[in-house]
Amino acid sequence: MASDVRMARAFADHLPDSHTARHLLERLRGILFPGLHGHADFDVSSLGSRLEIELTHFHADLLCQIEGAFIHWGEGDSELRAHEVASEVLGALPAIRDMLSLDVQAALDGDPAARNIDEVMLCYPGVRALTVHRFAHAMLQLGVPLLPRIMQEHAHADTGIDIHPGAEIGRSFFIDHGTGVVIGETTCIGDQCKVYQGVTLGARSFERDSQGDLKRGVKRHPTLGDHVTVYAGATILGGDTMIGDHCVVAGGVFLSRSVPEGHIVCGPRPDIRLIANPERPGVE
Repeated sequence: MASDVRMARAFADHLPDSHTARHLLERLRGILFPGLHGHADFDVSSLGSRLEIELTHFHADLLCQIEGAFIHWGEGDSELRAHEVASEVLGALPAIRDMLSLDVQAALDGDPAARNIDEVMLCYPGVRALTVHRFAHAMLQLGVPLLPRIMQEHAHADTGIDIHPGAEIGRSFFIDHGTGVVIGETTCIGDQCKVYQGVTLGARSFERDSQGDLKRGVKRHPTLGDHVTVYAGATILGGDTMIGDHCVVAGGVFLSRSVPEGHIVCGPRPDIRLIANPERPGVE
């Protein structure tokens, strides 16, 4: 087989490990939702000591993965930087948990099929995807390369919900059903928004520079204001597309221009025809 330097990664021993990343996510759920995920061998009096043990192990594995990412990307003092970032990430866990608490409540308030909070935290794929996203986003903001994307892709595989860790998502976000949802890297979503299955918040096209290379680091994905609802199968494209507060985008709409606040966006009404089934005689 001919050598190909683009695929030559046999000696990339500092790359973050995908299996360890998945293990970290399982530990993370146990830390953020104790009793519902992870170990359950504790009571009210021993919860603090149990979490302390879990956080110690979690920190050790996370530190190793972050340091490997920095080494592979050629960061300066990778060991020192990794220690600083790992500590900051752990320090962000209470704020992440507070955000997830609002997401869980939004799911309970927004779905009549939800019977209680425990059902939402245990079963809802949107909550699972957002748990990973809010943690991965915090790491990305602190400059951690690759590991946030690995973690987010685990969530994508598990839930069918594809959220880039760079996306900015406000408080009380609810993804109903969720399968097929795509939220691009530079998407901005306000507070108390809701999206349904099959929604795409994507890029209209990819700009290129004078050399023909893709322009990176530019706003390519839409912005949703506060209290926006996007129904199933809708597609909203473009970095300059802004959906105003309190807007509703109907299912199946294809949208690539901005909408002022307080509007409902509908597509053309389909022509519905009823034709008698020939296998059911007597039906007209």
